[in-house]
Amino acid sequence: MSTPAPVRRPRTVLAMDPPVMQALFDEESLARLTRIADTDPARVVRDFHDPAHAAELGRAEALLTGWGCPPLTSAALELMPRLRTVVHAAGSVKHHVTDACWERGITVASAARANALPVAEYTVAAILFAGKGVLGAALAYRAARDRVNPLDLVADRGNYRRTVGVVGASRIGRRVIELLRPYDLRILLYDPYVRPEDAEAMGARSVPLDELAAACDVITLHAPELPATRHLLDRRRLALLPDGATVVNTARGSLIDTEALTAELVSGRLHAVLDVTDPEVLPGSSPLYDLPNVLLTPHMAGSLGNELGRMTHTALDELERHARGLPFADPVRAETLLHSA
Repeated sequence: MSTPAPVRRPRTVLAMDPPVMQALFDEESLARLTRIADTDPARVVRDFHDPAHAAELGRAEALLTGWGCPPLTSAALELMPRLRTVVHAAGSVKHHVTDACWERGITVASAARANALPVAEYTVAAILFAGKGVLGAALAYRAARDRVNPLDLVADRGNYRRTVGVVGASRIGRRVIELLRPYDLRILLYDPYVRPEDAEAMGARSVPLDELAAACDVITLHAPELPATRHLLDRRRLALLPDGATVVNTARGSLIDTEALTAELVSGRLHAVLDVTDPEVLPGSSPLYDLPNVLLTPHMAGSLGNELGRMTHTALDELERHARGLPFADPVRAETLLHSA
């Protein structure tokens, strides 16, 4: 965000794991932080109750948080009587923003929209590779080498008029639908909070979850982790998926019944691209590590490497808005947090 220097620099404390702070901030973003806020970048709080931080927390008007921030309980907030806002330089704030924050009237913003971008990009790549049968073809080609016609490995594959089922019109789910628009794909959406006309405006058709499961070549999950979404894909729904369908999960492992999915994958009936699992990490004895129809990645779809800089600057954009007395561009609200990641 290109704006004049803030009129007033709020006293800001960094609260996250120290290695996270080092990963998020480079020389440029540190310089920007100190222009926006009155802060000591060398002080990174991991324990609000550590006496060494008492004076700084007592003066804090803003917290810039990241992965590893401890929960903002009532007891923690008592140590920060001047705190007015929390800006999270990552996605979900559920791990540290508690009801006590809303009761105090503290405003909250996050970099969730920035973190959604790489997850959606990973998901779209997984969907397109699934349609082409890339994983299976690559493994078969490697095994056969020059003893097979490569076209024989992909004769029944392709993305033309495939059906993709998107479960959850979250930030990521909506971005996935948007990124899939240029392709000749049929997009189905299941989200109980989205009206059919709104789904159509996105470029998808709203259907019940069972209908979506039975019709899709690829099903991709983007629902939040809630009691109501646990094992959303259970044994019965997994059985509805057509033979050869691919399950993509970049959301939360608990959305799928791992035991039921494992049975389907061991049988070879389904394929899967799993960036998250339940449990996470899977035990070393899990067959999912070795199955040729499974691509298992270590929770890497979200921001990593140079993508972290996007989250950092998104959070600094919000902190700058707060410093200038402007509303957040992307506030977190208590009523929507209940139904989000």
